[in-house]
Amino acid sequence: MGDSTNSIRKELNHLQSAGYLDKVKVDNKVEYKANTKHPLFNVLQKVVLKHLGLEDVVDTVLERMGAVQEIILVGDYVHGNDSGKIEIFLIGEQLNMDYITQLEEKIEKLIKRKISFYLATKFLSTQPHIVLFNEKDNT
Repeated sequence: MGDSTNSIRKELNHLQSAGYLDKVKVDNKVEYKANTKHPLFNVLQKVVLKHLGLEDVVDTVLERMGAVQEIILVGDYVHGNDSGKIEIFLIGEQLNMDYITQLEEKIEKLIKRKISFYLATKFLSTQPHIVLFNEKDNT
């Protein structure tokens, strides 16, 4: 990045004092998380999802596969690393793997990133993740 640790810390502190971030102590280090209660959180989340192409992924999947109960992001993007590989769990009953494979190729061209879908009926993992869509929240 080329920025000094001190200047990054200052910016994180500014974002925290403005209410955009929450400061959390984990063991002997400080971590920052998005403040999901901030009034602008949903707007900022949409901007970030749009920038990464994830909004297009969610829209495309939901448009063509109504049986999806949840769409969950895992991997590098959860940690804020734009590695170029997006990993997504699609949770639902009777999801069509052949269709998903075709969808992967179309979405990769659309967002110019590698994407991998994993199909499951439940998400039981304790790994860090971000829920991009939950049908319970959208009914």
